[in-house]
Amino acid sequence: MFKTIANMFRIPDLKKKILFTALFLVLYRLGSFVPVPGVDASALKAFFASPQGGQGTIYGLLDLFVGGNFERSSVFALGIMPYITASIVIQLLGSIIPYFEKLRKEGADGQKKLNQITRYGTVGLAAFNAVTITLWLTNLSGVVPNGGFLFHFTGVITLITGTMIVMWLGEQITEHGIGNGISLIIFAGIIARYPEGFIRMFQTAGTDMKAWILRLLALIIMVAVTAAVIFVTEAVRKIPVQYAKRIVGRKVYGGQSTFIPLRVNTAGVIPIIFAQSVIMFPATIAMFFGKNGGFMVTLQRWLSPGALLYTVLYVGLIIFFAYFYTAMVLNPTEMAENMVKYGGHIPGKKPGKKTADYINSVLVRITLPGAIFYALVALMPEMMTKWLDLPFYFGGTGLIIVVGVALDTLQQVESHLVMRHYDGFMKKGKLRGRTN
Repeated sequence: MFKTIANMFRIPDLKKKILFTALFLVLYRLGSFVPVPGVDASALKAFFASPQGGQGTIYGLLDLFVGGNFERSSVFALGIMPYITASIVIQLLGSIIPYFEKLRKEGADGQKKLNQITRYGTVGLAAFNAVTITLWLTNLSGVVPNGGFLFHFTGVITLITGTMIVMWLGEQITEHGIGNGISLIIFAGIIARYPEGFIRMFQTAGTDMKAWILRLLALIIMVAVTAAVIFVTEAVRKIPVQYAKRIVGRKVYGGQSTFIPLRVNTAGVIPIIFAQSVIMFPATIAMFFGKNGGFMVTLQRWLSPGALLYTVLYVGLIIFFAYFYTAMVLNPTEMAENMVKYGGHIPGKKPGKKTADYINSVLVRITLPGAIFYALVALMPEMMTKWLDLPFYFGGTGLIIVVGVALDTLQQVESHLVMRHYDGFMKKGKLRGRTN
């Protein structure tokens, strides 16, 4: 392992990409501590520490993705969430609206237009979120001492600018660094919260032997669940495909066997994000309008983490969105048509509709266990907090994102290493040939 790390910095191009990525992630973390003018950060932090804020509300979900910037009232409080939302919407529209579907099939030019539309959508969503957040902050007691027009104007401009800067940092990392810049920014925000959480976890144990046993048990569960998430994230169902031989002149094309890798969880973390947003929205509305008691208070209690209705709805929504998003991004009919176009077929299945039906049946079967597993992981933070007295939020959405981004980045680093080793081997072979 240490030899592999050393090799990473022996390759000039890879070394440059890694250092570039590290520099821009450091810039992102430094900007995370620049506050929005006019906000009392200590009062806002106290709100997030109370039962009314933080976990169990849509604000806690947002704060998770922006690495605590929302809780600190940072200029990066919106983070990259408006960009992610706009990207998901544009991707879904590509499967519904013919115009976006046409752009998606136009190659580089179409992708360039889609990126431009995504940026415009990001600005619009950031503006809407910024206005909503500044209005919400002024309604919190003691958070905004002077909540006049000047605060709203500067707050909205600051938050929109912060989102555009984060988007630019992510795009620069993707273009000049290693890995997906947007994903790495979310990764850095989530990881930044872990050291403080682990320190607090052992500090609160004190000299209580039972507390130490629970902490050690929590660590074992964390390692086991992380390994399980890695296993499921990498798990694929391979569908064999045979390509027929074609003779053109004296050359023979095709004739080889390959496979279609279908992931057990094609949708990744998207179903959890959608499910959390849907279920937390009415809970947050109930929090605002349930101050005087009545049905809203009851609804808020039903939709709180740990409640039976919350758990049932949460698991059901995750499974539903897993199937929904998989159907959006994978089209069995299109895959079957492409196989026929290039002379391929699945052994034992007739080309065309029979092949499409078979691929669809495989997707239906493998998506369910993947969705159920991710639903259990999503429920893990509440279970660990309740049963193991864990003082910080571990698992769920954050863990799945961290594992997915880490695996993707490591695969890119590995491809650079393999490519360099392959080139070096070929050069040595040529040198020996000349000597002989």
